[in-house]
Amino acid sequence: MNDDRKTIGSGGKPGRGNHETSPSAAARSLAGGGTHKKPAARPKKSASAPGPSTPKGATPHPSGASSPPPRADKPRLRAVTDEDAAAAAAAAAEEAAGRARTAGAAPLSAGLPIDEILVAVAEAAQRVIGSDWESRIATLLATIRKRLSGDYEVDDFGFDPQIAEVLTLAIEPLAEKWFRLEVRGVENIPADGGALLVGNHSGTVPLDGLITGYAVKKYAGRNLRPLGADLVFSLPIIGQVARKVGATLACQEDAERLLTTGELAGVWPEGFKGVGKPFAERYKLQRFGRGGFVSSAMRAQVPIVPVSIVGAEEIYPLVGNVPSLARLLGLPYLPITPFFPLLGPLGLVPLPSKWIIEFGEPVRTDAYEPEAADDPMLLFNVTDQVRETIQQTLYQLLVDRGNAFF
Repeated sequence: MNDDRKTIGSGGKPGRGNHETSPSAAARSLAGGGTHKKPAARPKKSASAPGPSTPKGATPHPSGASSPPPRADKPRLRAVTDEDAAAAAAAAAEEAAGRARTAGAAPLSAGLPIDEILVAVAEAAQRVIGSDWESRIATLLATIRKRLSGDYEVDDFGFDPQIAEVLTLAIEPLAEKWFRLEVRGVENIPADGGALLVGNHSGTVPLDGLITGYAVKKYAGRNLRPLGADLVFSLPIIGQVARKVGATLACQEDAERLLTTGELAGVWPEGFKGVGKPFAERYKLQRFGRGGFVSSAMRAQVPIVPVSIVGAEEIYPLVGNVPSLARLLGLPYLPITPFFPLLGPLGLVPLPSKWIIEFGEPVRTDAYEPEAADDPMLLFNVTDQVRETIQQTLYQLLVDRGNAFF
């Protein structure tokens, strides 16, 4: 009785079993060990034997049908243990770390990317200084050469135009990029001849004077000659720099000399009362004094240009003062802000508030005789007119600006 059922190892010759399908061969294949022996080649059929032809490269099937050639690289299965997986993961991690070290060291071995660094520096300079930064640097270098050669002039007040030009270049990034300055009414500044610019004063640190001078130089093409208090010129270094950039003492004699010679003079009548007022009183003008600036303008027969400045109140919000220590140091006040002295030198960085400067319509003084400057009531009326014009303009500019920082 013939049993046609086949089990593992029964596909070959009886006896020791077929090496390809026997249990021992399968076990060795799964374990990855042992050698694999190919079955012996079958004898070729004679050409006269009937049957279908076998394609070239195909292995004849016992039934006579052709089968595809056996694969030369037959895969072998192997059980993977936890230790093998851990070793493979460690090897992959080491290889990845090696590639990262090689990639990081490549630029150093190839040398620094000088061209890329120069392009980045140029783009940064263009963003901060402006698109014409090359001409600005050339102007600065030319100024330095002139200073070293002694080829420069100063006037009777100590004004040095070259230093003023350098200061304008230095302030421009602060005014245009940090404060986002907007200037209105430039056409109200006389193109030539004398005029007195009168503005509101604020900010704890009087940066509004510097920014106003920058705006006049940048947009009107003229130099502003500020009239400063005695304290400004008594301070070391600051007093000398103030003289170099065109400032002079806020006295009637100096003011009239500047105005009668066709200069633009600037005055901030609130003085330290305006600069040092608390943040709660921002944009509320203090007294404008007794009208000394109106008297100087009348005697020189020059117009008065009201200047309204919005933005300076927020750069250093004044929330406190130490009057006893301020008197000891000889200062009008010792400010305390939300960031100074708490953050030290970092608290001296001004907050990036949005600024608007508007030059108002000139107030004519040539309609009066120079002797009218001795009339106190007339001086009071003109002073009050200028002050009220600035105050109302400040209210309108605050509405136009909206949020102080965004």
